[in-house]
Amino acid sequence: MKTRFFLGVLIVCLLAACKSEYTIKKRGFFKIDFPPHQYQLFDQPGYPYTFEYPVYAKVIKDTTFFEGRPENDYWINVDFPRFNGKIYISYKEIGKNDLNKLVNDAFQMTYKHTSKATEITDSAIRTDKGISGVFFNVGGNAATAKQFFVTDSVKHFLRGALYFDTTPNEDSLGIVYDFLQEDMRHLINTLQWK
Repeated sequence: MKTRFFLGVLIVCLLAACKSEYTIKKRGFFKIDFPPHQYQLFDQPGYPYTFEYPVYAKVIKDTTFFEGRPENDYWINVDFPRFNGKIYISYKEIGKNDLNKLVNDAFQMTYKHTSKATEITDSAIRTDKGISGVFFNVGGNAATAKQFFVTDSVKHFLRGALYFDTTPNEDSLGIVYDFLQEDMRHLINTLQWK
């Protein structure tokens, strides 16, 4: 008798608790509203280069390099606060460094991501201003999916890599990578040596 009573109370409680409507939760990612691509000039005194970068970004002088100082004062970051990402830009003078070593180092830094990458493709760059280099697309959940280096092969060497301050996820970051790749290519195409 007690069992039937408790079973009846339990059924009444369960029926009374089910008055809210169930809402289906869709799988997916947040919609990102991208700003229009507009650019401003980076042309600071003393820097050996100039380029255009997005108005929704800011240029910050890089003051650290793996707990040390950067090799020179021309290392900067193009910061995208809205996307929680940065293009880390390092500059080296070829007279103080061997060009072949700089190019090999750029390839080695890119190919360090092979453990997480599904593919790595590279494409040659040649701008109207006589600057050449390589642009890398790294597929998969690598820490950086877009990297490049450019040089005049005589005096200047500049390397850039796009990183986000989040766990890499190709599915969720892919659309942001594609959006910022256009800005990276604009930076490269407007780059000039001083």
